[in-house]
Amino acid sequence: MSFELNRKLAARREPLATSASIDPVSASIIRGAMETVSFEAATYLGRAASSAIINQSNERNASIVDAHGRLAGSAIGTPHLSFVSQFTVRYGLEHYDDYEWGPGDVFLGNDPDAGGGHLPDYNVYAPVFDASGELLMVQCLQAHQGDTGGKDPGGFTLEATDIFTEGMAFPSVKLVERGKLRKDLFDMVVRNNRFPSFAGDLAAMIGGVQHAVRLLDNLVAKWGADMVRAAINYNIEHTEKCVREVVASWPDGTYEADVFIDHDAIGQNKDIRVHVACRIVGDKLTVDLTGTDDRQELVGVWNTYGNTLSYVMTQVVAAMDPDIVKNEGFFNAVDIIVPEGCIAQPPPNKPAALGSFHPACEITEAVCVALSAIVPERSAPQVYKMGMPNAVIGLDELGRMWMDQGVDSRTHDASAIEGMDGWGSCPAALGNLLLSQVEDAEPRFPVLNISREMTQDSEGAGRWRGQPGSLNVKKVLAPTTAMAWMVTYEHPLRGMCGGDDASPYTNYFKVGTPQEHRVEVSASEVLPAESVIAYQYGGGAGFELAVQRDPEAVKEDVLDEIVSVERARLKYGVVFTGTVEEFDLAVDVAATAALREEMAAERAA
Repeated sequence: MSFELNRKLAARREPLATSASIDPVSASIIRGAMETVSFEAATYLGRAASSAIINQSNERNASIVDAHGRLAGSAIGTPHLSFVSQFTVRYGLEHYDDYEWGPGDVFLGNDPDAGGGHLPDYNVYAPVFDASGELLMVQCLQAHQGDTGGKDPGGFTLEATDIFTEGMAFPSVKLVERGKLRKDLFDMVVRNNRFPSFAGDLAAMIGGVQHAVRLLDNLVAKWGADMVRAAINYNIEHTEKCVREVVASWPDGTYEADVFIDHDAIGQNKDIRVHVACRIVGDKLTVDLTGTDDRQELVGVWNTYGNTLSYVMTQVVAAMDPDIVKNEGFFNAVDIIVPEGCIAQPPPNKPAALGSFHPACEITEAVCVALSAIVPERSAPQVYKMGMPNAVIGLDELGRMWMDQGVDSRTHDASAIEGMDGWGSCPAALGNLLLSQVEDAEPRFPVLNISREMTQDSEGAGRWRGQPGSLNVKKVLAPTTAMAWMVTYEHPLRGMCGGDDASPYTNYFKVGTPQEHRVEVSASEVLPAESVIAYQYGGGAGFELAVQRDPEAVKEDVLDEIVSVERARLKYGVVFTGTVEEFDLAVDVAATAALREEMAAERAA
């Protein structure tokens, strides 16, 4: 594993060889069929998997990669996983002859240094061949698994200094050969996982890609392999053309942004920098991360190269017309420069689990801040800024380990854009991810959810305001180990175009006891039964100056208990007559105008 391998896996791939020509309508029909197959594969996994993080939360993604390793089929699931699956497959393709690929084979890969994201993101993939035995495409299913067999349950070891501490890395292993399960390898993979549900998850992933391969075989039989190749080529070329047209409409220039992480996973190194420069020349967009932190002593904050490319592309895609088909054409149209050895392309064997939170999200956020100067109406950061969710771990009465991974329903990080307040429970970046419901979580785990409610005055103020963050409070009913890593307190989510930053994240353990304390950096501690945890999620950031907000909209925010009367005055410059309690609240137009003039003078001074 090396930087040279990264360069090889990221290199531009040639179109598939075909003598067929295809019209746009037929190409679109074949693309739609491939999208449907991906949806079928993801749905199969969601219904057949054993663990809650897949069968309830839907943290999975399906995609189709062509024989040259290009992302060919639109992925279904979590956007951040949409642009990384092909790199794991490319590693397998590099060893096509060594691993003796053939019909009926199914592979597994999760190695961060072989094109993967972090270790918990298992990618199971299976090839599709034409009638002559030539490889045509590969169906992938990627899903987050609850454990990786490392030092700590869940694969998140806060103090890890190498990948081996975090668990088992599989560059590419053949689990099924010519349709027959290689039970020795299957059992080895399952043995290196703490959770009894994992065998069911892995079997469901295998079944999902096998189901998809049968559907793709039918598609090839109907249209012919050459027509399918022609459709893949056409759709990728069309996406590249559309992306270049959008970029050509943007003003030439270099647009830069810095975003910071509070500290690394052990708190010894602070203010970790992600720098992005988006350069536009004609129809060419270059996203350059030169200047991003490269201190080798950092702990935990290392994002894999494949993940970095995916997280950059997630925000680039969000800045463009959503009707543009998501495939390899985006990578062909956008150059991404990531210095070797920085936290966005670490040396081999660096830990990777926490990197999918930070700096991954700061990379996405920095791209958003940079592009907000060009497309403010589409500049919503596609991020999740918590350090990591509270993981609560214990043993049941049979001695089997369980984990509540803290993927709870909540509101967080939903920022405003030009013309629209932040809305919903979370950013669009989480896609089809369904956050855990109380009714599902409590029967599974000895945890009582006391409250989940939005916190007043936690919105990022702006002409268009961010969505408030929620305070989630839960009680553990049995002795458990709780793990957390907290950031986004010193450096919360950035406001756009003069809007206020979002509110910070905070996390308290043993609430209501003399031992109550805030988790300032990280924690891995045993909590006695009846302990209470209170996690305050950060809200979304604002867009443009708060004093530009319509006073009547501020009044509605006060009535909805999103903003207090005091904050309305201090942040938005809005003065009221009457009270909420008496239902006679009204904007004092003259006093509001006078106060805003005073605030404008103070800003100018």
